[in-house]
Amino acid sequence: MPKRKAAVNKKECVSCGCCVKVCPKGAITVPTGIYAEINPALCVGCGLCARECPASIITLEVVNT
Repeated sequence: MPKRKAAVNKKECVSCGCCVKVCPKGAITVPTGIYAEINPALCVGCGLCARECPASIITLEVVNT
């Protein structure tokens, strides 16, 4: 199975914080209050944030290792 990482569409994110609350690794923050940012070093690609996002702007992308 290929490795996946979460990605945020920063132009569409409304910084609601729903993704931050469900991330089991603490990989998501909203440091500027404008959009969520994902730390790829901490993201395990579980997809919980993508499922929780009410705007459906978080996606899982395949990464090359």
